[in-house]
Amino acid sequence: MTKNVVRAALAATLAVTGLLATAESAAAAETATAAAPATAAAPAAVAAGAGQYAAVISGHGDALHPESASWDPIHRQFVVSSIHQGVVSRVGADGIARPLVTDPRLVSALGVKVDAARGRVLVCNADPAGLSVRSTAQTPGHVAGLGSYDLTTGRPLWYVDLAAVAGDGGRHLANDIAFDPDGTAYVTDSFAPIVYRVTADGHASVLLRDDRIGAGPGQIGLNGIVLRGGRLFLGNYATGAVWELPLHRPQAVRLLVADPRLVGLDGLAAGPDGSLVGVTNRIGVDSSGAVVTVRPGAHGGPATVTARPSADPAPTAVTRGPGGALWVLSGRMDILFGGGVSDAFTLRRV
Repeated sequence: MTKNVVRAALAATLAVTGLLATAESAAAAETATAAAPATAAAPAAVAAGAGQYAAVISGHGDALHPESASWDPIHRQFVVSSIHQGVVSRVGADGIARPLVTDPRLVSALGVKVDAARGRVLVCNADPAGLSVRSTAQTPGHVAGLGSYDLTTGRPLWYVDLAAVAGDGGRHLANDIAFDPDGTAYVTDSFAPIVYRVTADGHASVLLRDDRIGAGPGQIGLNGIVLRGGRLFLGNYATGAVWELPLHRPQAVRLLVADPRLVGLDGLAAGPDGSLVGVTNRIGVDSSGAVVTVRPGAHGGPATVTARPSADPAPTAVTRGPGGALWVLSGRMDILFGGGVSDAFTLRRV
């Protein structure tokens, strides 16, 4: 994807608009596909061209530096966000990123989740460190939003300013998303100890504000989020903690586990047998990373943690993909935070 193509797509969007968790199991993906409305059906050419996915996708996009990925079972492609360009793209078996969402309100697109049942994709908007082509002097640490976009066309459906919902005038960063069967989304804030609740039609509120689940000033706190069995599991990047939050009683949030191997915990997904699978990184320090598994103990007992080195540098996300397998994304954020840019990224089946 060349710079001219991306710029042309952005210009077209500007001219038209004048504006500028989830349940990650194979069964849930199949259910969502079956329930998807007819208007979200994949074009025959897209479906036929999806092809067979190799175990590793060597992706290429115009300095996208994807931060998050989600599988689109309708179009049979991955959807990836871009921390550097602020766009959301589709990525098929050929690895080429093709722009889908080009809403200029998106400064850095972080967490992204496909809601196939409603024919939409949910996107977190933020500016962690002023490294987007859309960053300004005012945006770093002060952008936190959630947008909903048509999964086929990328057309904006609604957008909500979560920093305004927090209402405290502080620093905010919308990072990752999970959603329940009725379309209600839950969003983590990395710069404040807040979990937001956003209804399917875009009405937002604070589900929980609790200093225990946050991190120190200037640190990345809450990050990955998974919804399972009426409970949210929240990863904390700075502390290496995973918190368990029952939706029916948010104030009963409890520490599931804290482990040094979980420091740098970024993306998080539902794994098999009730486990959680995530990735850790040391972005801004080096290119290392790990794939980690957290298994909650039986009957409220202690959780166990295992970790193994990541096959790719600085992984940031885990998603359920084709065939129901888990895939890890490396958007080479280590290069971006090191002052450079890269057109390459990797999606690898684990």
